[in-house]
Amino acid sequence: IHARSTFSDEEGTWVQEGASMEQPIVSAVTHSENDVVFTLSDIPDRPGVAALIFDVVGSAHVNVDTIIQNVVHGNAEMSFSVPAEDVPATQGALESTRAELGAFTVEENHDLGKVSLIGAGMRSHPGVAAKMFRTLADHGINLQMISTSPIKISCMIARSEIPNAVRELHAAFELENEPFNEA
Repeated sequence: IHARSTFSDEEGTWVQEGASMEQPIVSAVTHSENDVVFTLSDIPDRPGVAALIFDVVGSAHVNVDTIIQNVVHGNAEMSFSVPAEDVPATQGALESTRAELGAFTVEENHDLGKVSLIGAGMRSHPGVAAKMFRTLADHGINLQMISTSPIKISCMIARSEIPNAVRELHAAFELENEPFNEA
């Protein structure tokens, strides 16, 4: 489409076919070393249990991030991450659910951190996640939890592996600035 003014001889505006807006564009690798993962085992597998847990945790003003739930033989297991500063509030909130849910096991993992790819078009491009996971696997980095959104893929990994993971993902996705410059 060529749009021109009837009042001047200027060229005007050309509208032409171009690259799709949904191209996978990884714009950054981010990380967090301030996460604690709570794993709840032997919780009942019935409607409303997750709602109860996260209602109580949310009422304690805890910011929950990555969540995973599995069901095995009628009991559920749920893991979720919270910022380290929210650990005491999370512990108190979970304790208050025992009366309604019965006995369940709570484990805390303070040795994990999060590494994330940030960018546009990730939902429509499965190769981005595969490339991230392959890069981490090739460097012996084990994934503990994974979460995705249209603009982010995050993995919980051993905290000690975060600098290596960030460097390798940075290289794999050819980002310009060198992360973790060593002095």
